[in-house]
Amino acid sequence: MTRSGFHASHEQIAPGPLLRDVRAAQDAGFTAAVCSDHLAPWSAAQGQSGFAWSWLGAVLATTDLPSGVVTAPGQRYHPAVHAQAIATLAAVFPGRFWAALGSGQALDEHVTGDPWPRKGEREARLLECVEVVRALLADEEALHLAHEQWAPAILGSPVAWDLALPRDFEHVAAYVRPEDVHPSVLASADPGRHAAWLAELADLGFEHVYVHHVGQHQQEFLDVYGSRVLPALEQS
Repeated sequence: MTRSGFHASHEQIAPGPLLRDVRAAQDAGFTAAVCSDHLAPWSAAQGQSGFAWSWLGAVLATTDLPSGVVTAPGQRYHPAVHAQAIATLAAVFPGRFWAALGSGQALDEHVTGDPWPRKGEREARLLECVEVVRALLADEEALHLAHEQWAPAILGSPVAWDLALPRDFEHVAAYVRPEDVHPSVLASADPGRHAAWLAELADLGFEHVYVHHVGQHQQEFLDVYGSRVLPALEQS
């Protein structure tokens, strides 16, 4: 059965209210949670960016939900630090924590002052970091020799990964029209449509589907999902 999870967006909501939202998500019937690991919000209007790792400890301690994080090793975090953070949460909350490692965004990683690599270089760095993290989690000695020079990228990185500041995103977003968003985002005010979308994703074989309500009023969203969407999925 596909697990329906709640996406906790640190860049949108302050850590305290977001923790309450995850508890409410569990009460509404969500069975998992995932959060982002942002250093900065997408825009000044969002205004939030809690530290994911300390916040995850609170979530795992005060809910029964399996919870995870999307995070990037190799620049803001040394892979050994990532391995320590992952191992700590996994030891305290066995079987309930996971981490998805990605190649990162300049918005969050540029704070180190190091050059921002192109996408191909970041992907090569990611693979090397994953090897180190896995070795350390397996209690192995991580002796890893990195390339002196990263392989050149074939294609330039997407704009979203290369912008460094919230105001940069605000500038670019000013040119985005609603019709530009529709092909990429499933959005509807009809709870039945949401239930149908989730059922379609389950039929495709997804084991976990995380739902992200892009807005400040999470409780209203959770009330509707808890009373009309998640029960419909259980009956299907």
